[in-house]
Amino acid sequence: MERSTIEARLADLRREFEGGQKLLRELESKQMEVRDTLLRIGGAMQVLEELLASESGSSGPS
Repeated sequence: MERSTIEARLADLRREFEGGQKLLRELESKQMEVRDTLLRIGGAMQVLEELLASESGSSGPS
């Protein structure tokens, strides 16, 4: 194999590798955002469920 061919292939692989690393960082960041959102939603659901439970536990009109 010619040196120039090897160097060109190496440059291509480096670009692909860097692109893959960038994509992985973006996906990890998005994963953290989604996890945080789900935690907030879960907390809000729990509060609402507790409100409903306390309302159904009390007798009489509000």
